[in-house]
Amino acid sequence: MNAVDVNTAADLTLIGALAGVWLAAGLLADTLPAAHTALELRRRTLLLSTVIAIGAAVFVAVPLLADLLPGDSAAPAAALLPAIPGLFVLLVTVRRLTRVRQGAGAFAAAPQTPAPPALRAAAAHPLITTPVQVTGLAALVGLPIAGGLISVPGGSVAAIAITFVGAAVVVIGIRAAIRHSRLSLLALAPIRSTRRDPVRTR
Repeated sequence: MNAVDVNTAADLTLIGALAGVWLAAGLLADTLPAAHTALELRRRTLLLSTVIAIGAAVFVAVPLLADLLPGDSAAPAAALLPAIPGLFVLLVTVRRLTRVRQGAGAFAAAPQTPAPPALRAAAAHPLITTPVQVTGLAALVGLPIAGGLISVPGGSVAAIAITFVGAAVVVIGIRAAIRHSRLSLLALAPIRSTRRDPVRTR
């Protein structure tokens, strides 16, 4: 096996690990609003935060390990596309996720307390689910770059891949927005019901 094959195998391993971690994070983010109890929601947000931290560590490891390989490595270029939404996750999503975890933690004394609709709606916010899922999808698209099937920059295949990612971002964003709106309406329903039926005083 020559140096090129070794580099390609190493690049695919690095980007494969990156894609695997962020795809797992995307699946976890999608399950947050389905938590039935506040304790379960807290556990899921804590697990998601941990997986995001691992994903961030893999981002840092990619260029460091690529420098150890002889010759050129395509891994840093392949990690560039998911790095953009990944940075958004670290700057915006993690903060919102922390708020949801803290809100769920307020019910730690009563583990069987149902997850409040407002917390479920917050967990379904597009700024939590969409960036994480887009990062995983973008990392998946980086595999052909790591394997040498797509040259960076340019190339018609690269343009098709980027177009595919862009379309997927729109679909994921719309789905997250609809889900968040539906859960927000459920959270507001008790408030609206109280306003319509005021408590009568004697």
